[in-house]
Amino acid sequence: MAQDPSFDVVSKVEKSELANAISQAMAEINTRFDFKGSKSDITLEEEHIVIFSDNEIKIKQVIDVLINKLAKRGVGLRAFDFESKIEAATGNAARMKVKIQQGLEKEHTKEIVKVIKDLKLKVQVAIMGEYVRVTGKKKDDLQDAQKALKSAELKFDFSFTNYKS
Repeated sequence: MAQDPSFDVVSKVEKSELANAISQAMAEINTRFDFKGSKSDITLEEEHIVIFSDNEIKIKQVIDVLINKLAKRGVGLRAFDFESKIEAATGNAARMKVKIQQGLEKEHTKEIVKVIKDLKLKVQVAIMGEYVRVTGKKKDDLQDAQKALKSAELKFDFSFTNYKS
């Protein structure tokens, strides 16, 4: 017996694209006149991006450059918490840790399930830890579920993977 078509809703930032965006942003920062003499830096840690600069204003400029590069590389901006607190660092400098969203949080999975259940489609939705699996008999129902999720104004980043037909 053939298995029903399905897909997964996940939240995962492609680390290679993120690293490329950071290196492009640093290249631009190193060549821009308004950053001349500035000690600005962007580093990638396991779950954070650390932005370091002379002051809060420069950090905001670094964030603008980084957001531009992330958007050009197709990295979802909602996967980052750019509202983090800017903290004082050594030598009159400032630092900001931007959290990277990896995996869906429990509240996010519940929002996804609610959006799909409200459609009243003949699909089954299962929370599988940090992702959601959607299964149905008809591919059209799965496509309708994807369209609804894309058009829903969810405040977190997600993508569709693991298509099985």
